[in-house]
Amino acid sequence: MDTTTAATPRFLLSTSVVARARPWLLPAGAAAASTAVFSLVSGHLIDDSYVTLSYAKNLAFHGHWGLVEQGTANTATSPLNVLALATVTFLARDAVLAAGIVFVLSQVVLVLGLRRAAAGAGVAPALAPLAFAMLLVNPLLLSSVGLEVALGAAGASWLVVFAVERRPVALGFVAGLLVLVRIDLLLVALVVFLARRRFWAGVWRTALTLLAVTVPWFAFSWSVLGSAVPDTLVIKIAQPPWGEFSFVNGPLLYFRSFPAAATLSFLPLLLGGVAGLLWTVKVRAGSARARALAPFAALAVAGVVHYLAYSWLGVPPYHWYYAPSIVGATIFLAAVLCEAPQRSRAWAAIGAGALVLAGAAVYALPGLPRRFAPITSNHAASAEYRKIGQQLGALAKGRKVESAGEAGALAYACDCQLVDQYSDRGAVDPAIAATKSRSGDLARALLEANFHNFDHSVAPATPDLVLATTRRAAPPGALASWTIDSPWVGTQRLYLAPANASR
Repeated sequence: MDTTTAATPRFLLSTSVVARARPWLLPAGAAAASTAVFSLVSGHLIDDSYVTLSYAKNLAFHGHWGLVEQGTANTATSPLNVLALATVTFLARDAVLAAGIVFVLSQVVLVLGLRRAAAGAGVAPALAPLAFAMLLVNPLLLSSVGLEVALGAAGASWLVVFAVERRPVALGFVAGLLVLVRIDLLLVALVVFLARRRFWAGVWRTALTLLAVTVPWFAFSWSVLGSAVPDTLVIKIAQPPWGEFSFVNGPLLYFRSFPAAATLSFLPLLLGGVAGLLWTVKVRAGSARARALAPFAALAVAGVVHYLAYSWLGVPPYHWYYAPSIVGATIFLAAVLCEAPQRSRAWAAIGAGALVLAGAAVYALPGLPRRFAPITSNHAASAEYRKIGQQLGALAKGRKVESAGEAGALAYACDCQLVDQYSDRGAVDPAIAATKSRSGDLARALLEANFHNFDHSVAPATPDLVLATTRRAAPPGALASWTIDSPWVGTQRLYLAPANASR
């Protein structure tokens, strides 16, 4: 018998199977890696992530839009993230598990978008896995899981896809979704749109599609929730800087508190800037390879514009506000590394690998599982807040409790009426007035239009109990107290007291 002839069909069959499986290897690998990462970070989701999860849980289980079940609010910065999480929560019956599912799906959508964008632009296919790996282990992005960061990055990748493919309707659709992820991501969509050659081609189709996606939500929010744009816009603008640190120099604050994590988090901004200068020189020299990177350079420029806009607004340096800039710079940096000259390609691979390994090492070196995210400004671990929240629900017995400033994980666990600016519409009115007083005529007119249906007659809720912190012993009359700590503020006592006794 001719064994060669018999073996040939089997060989061809195995080759065919491998060929069919190859397109699925990247998304499958991204899903597996993202699942592993979420299993690690799920124990230390930051408090603002729990604000989003509380919204999702209330919407999924009670059909209610608010941080707490007892009152409507409009402080969810990302409507689309809440809607996605609530949908999955309704099916999975657990909001944290839902956050993991949405995170993994977002990462898969990201790598698929990057792969298609690279193919459309004529860039090496290594761009997708390299950018994915660099983003996955970035300490600041790891510290933002549960928020809308991964969803925004996924949307940005497909924004580039449809800009490269010059599909105006699809571009408008993705841009609209990005606006619903975070309204400030409109800046990213606008820069990528304007960076195209003959950007005006199909502009009306893009604009009308964007409006078709966004107007239904904003109309509902404006008429039912009292403001088209989430109240966090004025809440955060009205907040003062953190001492000498505002958004402009906020990275220096994180360097001071988390030197290794902050260095690796913001390093892509520095390296992306250097890569941008080299890229500009190459483009001016007429390099076709450099011109192929233009869509990814636009994403980096969009990150710069976003940084400048937030600096102009003067908001506090919440670490996840830097995510759009870091995402844009990282993807551009990965594209530049993939298109490095042949003589430099080995060094580029070594540098990229070192960056990924360093991110993983910085995360793991304190020991696993971690109590805190690599970068955090919370006053306690989320696991501690959840335990306290369970006790708080029993202690409150239906009474209103004023938060000590961080209400996400407490509200998620206690199912009680925590009141502050993020849950109480009446408490938002002073921030609206303060923002109007500092605004020019145009901004004031926009604020008036946004809050046209806001009920300014609602007074702030009067709490029965108050949560507060102290570095000394809890005061006499406290109903309960807990020791909390964090790398941001050290050790404190969180205590619960009657409202009249705490003032």
